[in-house]
Amino acid sequence: MHRPPYGPRELGRSGVSVPPLGLGCAPLGNLYRAVPEEQAQRVVHTALATGAGYFDTAPHYGVGLSEERLGRALRGRDRAAYTLSTKVGRRLRPLAPGERADGEGFVGTPARARVRDLTRDGIRATLDASLERLGVDAVDIVYLHDVEDHLREVYETGFPALAELRAQHLVRAIGFGMNHSRPLARLVADLDVDVVLCAGRWTLLERTAFDDLLPECERRGTSVVVGGVYNSGLLADPSPGAPYDYAPAPPAVLDRARRLAAVCAEFEVPLKAAALRFPFGHRAVASAVVGAARPEEMAENAALFTRHIPDGLWHTLVARGLLDPDLPLPLQD
Repeated sequence: MHRPPYGPRELGRSGVSVPPLGLGCAPLGNLYRAVPEEQAQRVVHTALATGAGYFDTAPHYGVGLSEERLGRALRGRDRAAYTLSTKVGRRLRPLAPGERADGEGFVGTPARARVRDLTRDGIRATLDASLERLGVDAVDIVYLHDVEDHLREVYETGFPALAELRAQHLVRAIGFGMNHSRPLARLVADLDVDVVLCAGRWTLLERTAFDDLLPECERRGTSVVVGGVYNSGLLADPSPGAPYDYAPAPPAVLDRARRLAAVCAEFEVPLKAAALRFPFGHRAVASAVVGAARPEEMAENAALFTRHIPDGLWHTLVARGLLDPDLPLPLQD
């Protein structure tokens, strides 16, 4: 075990700081499988104990279940001891009589439905409901969630509503969260954004964000929180049938992941540790949020993040054509 390689970083010029490793709270909303209540609380407590005190959630995650569980797990904790983000863009409502829930990948969810709502009143109502579920007076960061297909509404009402919340000091940092780097780059270029959460586009297997989003963030002073560092699981376990971007990995991508793992093994570094560390080669990256459904997973992620990774590993990946030579590397030695 080594000391953490990075300290807290400020998001843009917002005054909000985040630790380099945070907990993505989608699994607390029963993503793909049910997580018992007590287990979900232990995941959160383990994150706090390991210094990963940045929690990212959303109404979408289990139609409010993730926020409710996170709120219960944090109850009684010093509010200054952790950083909290949630998202707007999907408002929740009770199911109508006879209406069936659409879990959208989440199981065992409350009897609620999601409604796309980027109006000023809708965003305020969505945030107010999130605060109630979380049991807090305020969150630190609010993201507009998965709005790549709703950009007109973002420009007309969604972002102005967020900017108003920030101007009124009801939230300290604002931004966007999605899996697509190109629309994020456009939004960063056009708007006064503190931070973006980009999932799966800046990883050992995926450089898309480096070509569009990251240069724009560096130019504008916008921070980046990375999600999906394991690319849906392929970089956690590159075995046949492993998922990549929520589907079985194509043979060529699986082969590349296995070659990445082989080089890591030469340096006695777990592939997951390299996947966690790689995004920090770019100076715009402030934090990585990683999901965990069990406390042991959270503890493992925290331990992997502190692993010493020799610079020779990164240079070897470049020399063998597994990383492009123009990519920034998280060198430390």
